[in-house]
Order: sequence, then C-alpha cells, then structure tokens
Amino acid sequence: MADGSPPPDSKPRLEGEELERSVSGRQWYHTLELAPGVVTQGWFDTRSVAGRVPMPSLLTGRRCLDVGTFDGFWAFEMERRGASEVVAVDVLDPEAWDWPAGSTAAVKEALERRQDGGAGFEIARRALGSSVRRLERSVYDLREADLGSFEFVYLGSLLVHLRDPVLALERVRAICGGQLLVVDTIDPLLTMRLPRRPAATLDGLGRPWWWTPNQAGIVRMVEAAGFRLEGRPRRLYMPRGAGQEAPPVSPKLLLTAEGRQAAISAWKGDPHVAVLARPI
Repeated sequence: MADGSPPPDSKPRLEGEELERSVSGRQWYHTLELAPGVVTQGWFDTRSVAGRVPMPSLLTGRRCLDVGTFDGFWAFEMERRGASEVVAVDVLDPEAWDWPAGSTAAVKEALERRQDGGAGFEIARRALGSSVRRLERSVYDLREADLGSFEFVYLGSLLVHLRDPVLALERVRAICGGQLLVVDTIDPLLTMRLPRRPAATLDGLGRPWWWTPNQAGIVRMVEAAGFRLEGRPRRLYMPRGAGQEAPPVSPKLLLTAEGRQAAISAWKGDPHVAVLARPI
C-alpha cells in the first residue's frame, strides 16, 4: 500500500437477512444496489448520472481516489470500472468539518446522525465484497508523501461544504498525477444571469454550506488551483433518492430566488456541473 495502511479487514461478507437488517432503518446519502432486491434509500440516486459524467468507462490499471466518499458510491463505481486500486477518504468526525460561527448543537447532531461515523460505507463495502480502502482524511491534508499519486481523482459534491474550495483543489493537485473529475453544485439562476463571469453566492449560516458558484465559478476555481480543463463542462441534475422528500411546489414558493431554486431541484434534481481537468 502506497500510504502504508493495512488493507480492508476480512469481516465476512454481508448477505441475506443480516444485510437487510443492516440496510433498513438508517439514513443513506447514496442509493446503492447492494444485492438483488436490496437497494438503499439514498438522499440522492446517482446511478443514472454515472453514465453521463466524463469518467472513463474503463479505469483498468489506474490508481484512483474518491474524495469525500460518504457511502462510497463513486469509489465502488471506479472499482467496478476496473481500477487497480481505489482509496476513499472522508472526515468521519463532524466536529472537524468547516462549521461557520453560530452553528448550533442541534444542527451538528442532525448531520452527525446522517454521517453515523461512516457506517454506511462499511456496510456497502462488506455487502459488495469490495477491496476499496477508506482513510479518515480531510481534503486539506492530502499529501503525496503519505498517500502516493493517483491517476484518477473524483471529487463530488464537496466544494459546496468547504470554507476554502480553491485550497482544497490545490491539495488535490498535489496528489493528482492524471485526471481530476469535479462534480459539484451550481446555482442555476446565477449561471443563467452570468454565463461567462465567475460568481458565487455565500451561505455560511449555521451549517457547513458555503459557496454555491455558477458554472463559470466552478471552472475558475479549478483553473485557479492549477488545473487545465479537458473538454467542455457538462451540466447535469442529481436525482433525488427515495430517502429525500421533494418539497411541495406552489406559486408562493416561486416568489423568492431560494424558492425557485428549490422548485428546480424538486422538478429535475439538484443542479451540478461536471468538470474534467488535468494538473498544469
């Protein structure tokens, strides 16, 4: 192992009733088919998106990294596409996230319950018989000296939660020896208003939601961190999973910019853009 860490443990594969018990009654971020008829109730269902992002259909022989893995959908997808090794990193302790001042204990506890110490990833890994290794590591702490270099890096739906997204992308560049695929949230209304000018809205109100850029803003972040784009950005919508209820859409909801964005998400999914890049 390039970083000196041990391989995943040899716990028996989760199957049958034990798997069904482990899957039910918990909050999932990703929709994962772990066995025939056993599908997690994810907040998002990224299965239909996997074929539309500019990820190579075959990753044979490539060492790959999934940054901010959560339940592991994209890590397992890269493994399925033939990667020789997949490492997944995440911050399992919510206290170590980028919290703005004024965040309440109730909000932290709610998000901690959803994260649940990364238990969903381990359930999925055992059910799939996966050899993906997960390390507890912040994107800000990615260093080639202890992780090695990766031929393909996936960074998805993470920049929105970071106080300093450009610094995070610089850290990714330090361990990226090939391609980087960024798939992250964009503000669709800001993208329509300013299609070429980089811009972003700032949240930072009591939860780890920070910058929501327009499409040009995501591109500028990637370029400012020392990457050059490969191909045109692809706009897509992350479909809601069975674990996320769509808010009722009403004329009153459409009176505010926030309401209009919620209506778009309820109708089509969460607006994202996919950017494929390579270190300069």
